[in-house]
Amino acid sequence: MKKRVLGQSLEVSEIGLGCMGMSEFYGPRNDAESKAVLHRAVELGCTFLDTADTYGHYHNEELIGEFLKESSADVRVATKCGIVRRPGEYRREIDNSSKHIRYACESSLRRLGVECIDLYYIHRLDPNVPIESTISTLSELVKEGKIANIGLSEVSANTLRKAHAVYPISAVQTEYSLWTRDVEKEILPTCRELGIGFVPYSPLGRGFLTGNITSDDDFHDDDARKSLPRFKADNLKVNRLLSDIVAQVASNKSCSSAQVALAWLLAQGPDIVPIPGTKKIQHLEDNFGVSDVILTADDLADIESAMVSFQPAGDRYTTEGMKGVNV
Repeated sequence: MKKRVLGQSLEVSEIGLGCMGMSEFYGPRNDAESKAVLHRAVELGCTFLDTADTYGHYHNEELIGEFLKESSADVRVATKCGIVRRPGEYRREIDNSSKHIRYACESSLRRLGVECIDLYYIHRLDPNVPIESTISTLSELVKEGKIANIGLSEVSANTLRKAHAVYPISAVQTEYSLWTRDVEKEILPTCRELGIGFVPYSPLGRGFLTGNITSDDDFHDDDARKSLPRFKADNLKVNRLLSDIVAQVASNKSCSSAQVALAWLLAQGPDIVPIPGTKKIQHLEDNFGVSDVILTADDLADIESAMVSFQPAGDRYTTEGMKGVNV
């Protein structure tokens, strides 16, 4: 798999693996199946794993830690702190205090079984803590050798500039796909101006862009997508226009819809590293097969032309989830 560089020096595979769904939000967990996916991912050249302490209430970091003990693969691990939730609840608090960041970092190091975290993100911004103070704490962790790179998630361009002025930010992680393009207005141009890498999460629109979701009945009972506005029946009818556009391009290119969606992201610039998530080896192999798919300038123009009149129906999160987005 080809490599890309986030920030000044963090070299990773051009496609990473988002591991959140292995622990919660997308139906029942199966650790054996998830570990098989992780092993297959590194066999296919993936060197970038994305997790967070809040995923599955620490379970996801523990799972990655177990995998790292079993594997000799040279991978870069990104994790996050700042969201505090009770087990089994989505409602959360945001804590970017220096005390919490230090506690969370030490805990993540222990669960992952590593001496240094390759990329450490602030998961969401705490309105009660100045971003300058947060970055100052993270910079101390860099100097102490506990983290190698600093990242931010779902921040505004203004916040990013303030943060980068304190210490170089290596990556911004925010939702970005054909379904969610808000970052193109300000945050992505700012990243490029400052030399910061961009990591799109949910690059397949939480599975929607694969074309396999036609109804909210397609989800398991404990799948969080059942509660998301964009997946409600009336909104899905509107949003199907986009999945149909992607499916048509995929048919023309003799590839999958997922590969078209990922190829489109990769074509947006060499500083972009999508992190599609999956618990199935077959989906993993399909996603990573994007390396063989090239969208021409005509393909990209056709996609843009077809999308001119499309606007996604519904917010990407519930009201609770939209808190702390783009701040």
